[in-house]
Amino acid sequence: MKNPISYNKRREFSNKLAHFLFATAAFVSIFVLVILLSDLIARGSRFINWEFFMNFPSRFASKSGILPAMLGSLWLVVLTALISIPLSISAAVYLEEYAMENRITRFIKINISNLAGVPSIVYGILGLSFFVRTLGLGRSILSGALTMSLLIMPIMIVATQEAIRMIPASLREGSYALGASKWKTVKGIVLPSALPGILTGVILAISRALGESAPLLLVGAFSFVSTLPKGIMDSFIVMPIQIYTWMSKPSADFRDLTAAAIMILMALLLTLNMTAIIIRNKFQQTYE
Repeated sequence: MKNPISYNKRREFSNKLAHFLFATAAFVSIFVLVILLSDLIARGSRFINWEFFMNFPSRFASKSGILPAMLGSLWLVVLTALISIPLSISAAVYLEEYAMENRITRFIKINISNLAGVPSIVYGILGLSFFVRTLGLGRSILSGALTMSLLIMPIMIVATQEAIRMIPASLREGSYALGASKWKTVKGIVLPSALPGILTGVILAISRALGESAPLLLVGAFSFVSTLPKGIMDSFIVMPIQIYTWMSKPSADFRDLTAAAIMILMALLLTLNMTAIIIRNKFQQTYE
């Protein structure tokens, strides 16, 4: 028979050891992050000024700016969101609320989940062969947005499906009992209640699109542009590719300029994620 006192002591020791290991891992992670951020700020802060935001890239680091890359990223993200969000939510609603549960539906769901883990370079090859060459869209913002939509749609669909599955069946049954149709129940009960989870998946997917570079290199994003994009068929450059271009230059000033661009990109990503958290919390308070 086990000694209760000895067992309690071992359990208490195990709890303290686990707490120490987890706290150490968290501290080391935060410490490394602080060091990296400090290095970025120390190297890139001298380039953060109004001219940096308004100038075009130049062969001189002191005259280089990030305006075309910022506008290109904005065009790409907005167009990608307009394409992918309606399609992803519609597909998830159909699969969860309307599609019959059979082998075909299960096969589609499994493959959508698998597509969420496919390397981004594969989507770049697909975009190059189909959108750029077969459809003849060329090296344009539209080709990049369509390719990025394929990349992030599986993530949005899976996140929307999980959010819809979390809605209690009693809410649907209550709506049906009051005489509501299937569509009214989905529109008035299911989607509003699942909105926090849907928004989380959407923002995370858009954040991934903002930070991707490999698919866009294949689709045809330029490493230098001399004009600003004015339409979806124009050539473009995005911030990750601009960062890669500057980092490949031998000059130490361009590496510091890269640090400044990374700071801007991180600020945009953090702002995007903070917005998602605020919106999600607002809707959670509304519908809980």
